[in-house]
Amino acid sequence: MNIPDSITDRFPALSVLEDDWEPISRVALAAWIAFYCVLLIGAAAGGGLLRWFDLVFVPIHEGGHLLFAWSASQWLTVAGGTILQLFVPFALAVYFVFRRQIPGTAFCAFFFFEQFLPVGVYMADARSQSLEYVTVGDPELAEHDWTWMFSRLGLLDHDVQIGTAMRVLGWIGMLAIVGWLVWRVWPQTASNNA
Repeated sequence: MNIPDSITDRFPALSVLEDDWEPISRVALAAWIAFYCVLLIGAAAGGGLLRWFDLVFVPIHEGGHLLFAWSASQWLTVAGGTILQLFVPFALAVYFVFRRQIPGTAFCAFFFFEQFLPVGVYMADARSQSLEYVTVGDPELAEHDWTWMFSRLGLLDHDVQIGTAMRVLGWIGMLAIVGWLVWRVWPQTASNNA
C-alpha cells in the first residue's frame, strides 16, 4: 500500500501501513479457515458456536447504553448499545491492522460483521417485540431500541426488510474477511515454500 508522502507527513502513524504484514504459516491459515468454516456453518444452521461468542457482546451492548447515557441525546443513549457493540470489534480490527497482524485483524473484522446478524435480528423484531430482553435497570421500564428508533424515523413498517439487509451485509462481510485472509496469506506461504 503506497500512501502519499503528504499524508504520512501530516499523520506519521499511517506510515506503519506501508510495512509488511507479519507472516503466518500455511498450517495456521488452515486452522483459521477451519475455525471460520465451523462458525459459518453453525451460523447458517441457526446458531452453533456463534451463539456463545454473541454472549460476549451482550454486556458490551448494554454498556453502550450506559456509556452514552451521559449525553443529552436520547437518540445517542438508545443507539449507544448497537454503536458500542459494533465499535469494539471494529476498533480492535484497526488496532491489529496497525500492528500488521493478519490473524487478529481477520478475527476482529469477522466479528464486526458477525455482529450484524444479531443486530439484524433485533431490528427485525421491532414490531413484534418477541425477543427476550436483557437490560440494565428495571426491565419494566425497558424499551426495544429499534422500536424506539424506527418509530421516530418512520421506518417501523420496514423493520423486517432492514433487519434482513443488515444480516445480508453481515454474511457478505464475514465471507469477505475469510476471503481476505486467504488472499493475504496464501501467496506469502506459497512463496515461503518455493
